[in-house]
Amino acid sequence: MFVSSLLISSLSFLLPLGQTSLPLVINTWPFKNATAAAWSVLQAGGSVLDAVEKGCARCETEQCDGSVGYGGSPDESGETTLDAMIMNGDTMEVGSVADLRRIKNAIGVARAVMEYTENTLLVGESASVFAENMGFAAEDLTTNKSMNIFSQWLKGNCQPNYRKNVFPDPSTSCGPYKPRAMLHQSKRPLHAHTRSHDTIGMIALDQHGHVAVGTSTNGLTHKVPGRVGDSPIVGAGGYADSSAGGAAATGDGDVMMRFLPSFLAVELMRAGADPSAACKTAISRIKRHYSEFFGAIICANTTGHYGAACNKAAGFSQFHFMVSESDTPLLKSVDCF
Repeated sequence: MFVSSLLISSLSFLLPLGQTSLPLVINTWPFKNATAAAWSVLQAGGSVLDAVEKGCARCETEQCDGSVGYGGSPDESGETTLDAMIMNGDTMEVGSVADLRRIKNAIGVARAVMEYTENTLLVGESASVFAENMGFAAEDLTTNKSMNIFSQWLKGNCQPNYRKNVFPDPSTSCGPYKPRAMLHQSKRPLHAHTRSHDTIGMIALDQHGHVAVGTSTNGLTHKVPGRVGDSPIVGAGGYADSSAGGAAATGDGDVMMRFLPSFLAVELMRAGADPSAACKTAISRIKRHYSEFFGAIICANTTGHYGAACNKAAGFSQFHFMVSESDTPLLKSVDCF
């Protein structure tokens, strides 16, 4: 009896801190209402795809932190555009949209791409036309708040912006810009930080371990028109495989998408890594090349264990995320490294 108790105690100690039961909903940032919306879908017998769609859609409606949905993150021309993705971990089907205009329900359009086409990613005006043909309402994504952000940016000589090796000098002037002849490329400091964008990334698992992932964002504030970040890119913004788990990333998408952190984390979990370790390794891979990048990732395996990791950067030492295994979503945090 003593030996059995000792063994159980030892095993409990070795289990990751992020241990829970199924079903499970986990999402980036303190977007509690999104977590609750997804959880309620699972409790009502809905699928994990339904759950992540409804959860992300709640953030789109509520304009979570101004970084998801309409009326936020205007680009250099003052326009708000949306990116979103949804992935089915059972079938490996993916639907995503990028640079979406006029349509508020980006995650819904992403699911329509998955369910009504043989394609994976639609972009720009063509994605908007597709959405309208699928019955989504065309609406203005601009608000007084987004126009004010744009106006203040223009008054401040278009600072910050994401141009380099152009003239006039992008660090002091607005465009239009032209390529600058140069002997060597100049390197400007990264401007992407915690206030520039906060994508919602969500993972849902049902009681049988089926996994789905969803993402939605309005991108990077003052981005170059047409810019697409990591959120709608499979393996970067999110990844799901019901034989291993799911992951979703948030942060400086232009840097993070180069490393496919969500795909890497899921593959590490498939190889036996616990979710916390998988998340940390995915961040470390990026950190090796961009030590000061802003970013975080959440991970969950098919047994209900979860974890998160983030890179320590200026003004960002702790990452907050939501977890639900009951009707009351819980705010969790992890220290950045």
